[in-house]
Parts: sequence; structure tokens; C-alpha cells
Amino acid sequence: MASVNKLVRPFLKWAGGKRQLIPTILGNHLPKKYNMYYEPFIGGGALLFTLQPNKAIINDSNSELINCYEVIRDSIDELIDDLKRHENDKNYYYAIRDWDRKKSYSHKTKIERASRIIFLNKTCYNGLFRVNSQGQFNVPFGSYKNPNILDVDVLKAVNKYLNENQIKLLNQDFNEAVKHAQEGDFLYFDPPYDPVSESASFTGYDINGFDKDEQRRLKKTCDDLTQRGCSVLLSNAYTEFIVELYKDYHQTKISATRAINSNGQKRGKVDEILIKNYLNL
Repeated sequence: MASVNKLVRPFLKWAGGKRQLIPTILGNHLPKKYNMYYEPFIGGGALLFTLQPNKAIINDSNSELINCYEVIRDSIDELIDDLKRHENDKNYYYAIRDWDRKKSYSHKTKIERASRIIFLNKTCYNGLFRVNSQGQFNVPFGSYKNPNILDVDVLKAVNKYLNENQIKLLNQDFNEAVKHAQEGDFLYFDPPYDPVSESASFTGYDINGFDKDEQRRLKKTCDDLTQRGCSVLLSNAYTEFIVELYKDYHQTKISATRAINSNGQKRGKVDEILIKNYLNL
């Protein structure tokens, strides 16, 4: 492990982000040693940026998200320049949000698209990243007085980390992203959570839903990785379905506070589960 830089931290606020679970994971749920680190549902990257491994393969099915990571790695100065032009203004916000509703969006540069995502994330209501069934960003304006649209120190620190270590970025299906994992590697899965109730389903990190069939497919991937001798850690909602699905794995029930919910009444403590195929001996 390289020395840890505390400025290397999530540059986006991500629904389902794991910052609150980090102390629990670090304290009791990491394998003693590992080779390659994999995170197939990278999201905001809270655990990656906390561990800061020298070698990692990170993936997400959300192409706009992975584009952000690539631009921060490859074009940091241009991204910073582009972020400087954004305005914390309602009309301006909706004009930028509407980009992906127009054919001209396909002609936007990678830098413009990454800048847009960061701007929308910092100024939208409650820091959500949500798209509708057409894949269009659909969160309303947040009306914040002083959002930190451009955090130069964090962006430069993430750029340095991604460039000075062997970090591979993928935009694939989770199963494809881990096909080369082998004995001694550590994989952390943070998929879209199984809904606690039928009405609780939070649609929309990307246009591909993650239903119970996907949860079962992920379990098969975990079984395959276990047979290969990999260390697997997975977080999910504490539901009967997930508990039963992973009944052959080590399970730890935990409580976490969820700050991101469009309904303020539904924020607060929720039961989650950490699942792993190894014991911390």
C-alpha cells in the first residue's frame, strides 16, 4: 500500500455511497492481505479512495460516471477550466441538465460531459445522481447558496492517485469486469440495493434496472470468485431475500444512516448487511 492522501476522496456525492460504512469495513471486514483490488460498482469510490491500493480494476455500467474518472485522470487542467464557467443559477442549471435530451449531446466532448455531471451533482437537489428510463438526468435544482462546484484540491489529488498507481477503468457488466480475477485478489461489490419494500425501489443510477434476477446473477459471480480463491466482500440491504441468497456466506447486520432520499421522512437508520467469503483471523 502507498501512503494515504486524505485529499483523495469522492468527487461526487453518490446515492448509496459508502462513506459511513468505511470505519466498519476497515475495522473488521478487510482481508489481511490481497493482490489486485476490484470494485465492479465503483459509484463515488469511497472505499477505493480510502484504501488507495497500488493496483486496482474499477468498473461501473454508468458510462457518464466512468467518463468522469477518465477525464479527471487524463485532462485535469481542461476539466478545472471548464468547471470554472458554471453558474449556480436555476435557469442555467436546467439548460445544462437538458443537454442529454438533445441530439447535439453526442457531439459534446468528454471534458464537457464530465464537467456537466460534476456541476449537476454539486447543485442538484440533495446531491442525487438519477436518470429516467431514457437515461436522462432528471433531478431538480437544489437552490444551495454556496455549492462547492470546483474542489481543485480533491480533483488534483484524485488525478495524482489515478496516474501514479496501476488503476484500470472499465465500463462493462460487473461479471465481465471480474473475469480475470484470480486467487489472492480482493473484490468489493456494492450493487444497487435490494429494495426493502416494493415502493422503496430507488430507480436510476443508469437505465439498466438491477432487479432480483440481477442479484441472483451477482451471487453466481460471487460463487465463481470464491471457487477461484478470491476474497469477496459485498454490501446490500438487510432483506430476507438477500439473507437467504447468501446464507452460505459470513453475514454481519449493520445500521447506516442514509442521507440521500427524495423524501426527507425516509432518511435515517436503515439496516444493511455485509457479506463475505472469508473470516478475519
